[in-house]
Amino acid sequence: MFGRNSKLIRWGALLLGLAIASFVVWSYVTAWAPARDAYPVQGIVVNASNGQPEWAELGATGVDFAYLTAVEGAGDRDPQFQNNLAAVQEAGIRFGALHHFDLCRSASEQATMFITSVPRNDSALPPAVQLDFSEGCKIRPNRALILSELATFLNQIEAHSGTPAILLLTPAFEKEYQVSKSIDRNIWLEGNGMSPDYSARPWVMWTANAHRRITGIDGAVRWVVVRK
Repeated sequence: MFGRNSKLIRWGALLLGLAIASFVVWSYVTAWAPARDAYPVQGIVVNASNGQPEWAELGATGVDFAYLTAVEGAGDRDPQFQNNLAAVQEAGIRFGALHHFDLCRSASEQATMFITSVPRNDSALPPAVQLDFSEGCKIRPNRALILSELATFLNQIEAHSGTPAILLLTPAFEKEYQVSKSIDRNIWLEGNGMSPDYSARPWVMWTANAHRRITGIDGAVRWVVVRK
């Protein structure tokens, strides 16, 4: 009987230790950001899943800029975009609009959606275009078509915004289409905890932690740094 109880105690202690270790790791991961000495300018990407951010609080606690998700392809506007756009300006935080490019929709359709969703603002950051694969779109056009469609899309939204866009290239998309070799735009890469190097040109922005949690906003946010 005593042997059985001792065994249960040992298993309980082991499970408790694992739970504590997991919590410590989770706490570190969700709080981590690169040092400000290396990357003085740092910010976030937000969408409707982040609720209604307390922008004044975010600005006071280290958010230097925010990219607001505006459009998903040609069909869906982010329902929080207009609220976020008004609130982030009121808080005095630099901002830009992010468009999630959809391989299943034409470039012109998507550009129209962006232009009618995002008002021109000369103080805004360059528009960002996220290029990745999604569960809702299974097609994989050839590279020549993708580059042509991207050129059409960029020409239209840049005429509206007045500034060249920045391309947010995910590893899988860049591996498939090698966009950075053919389209001359600033590059934004992803790489949780590790500086990325998967594009043909050096990156300007880096998603350093896609799981960061900070006060003033619901859920995890993508924490982004700018190269000096």
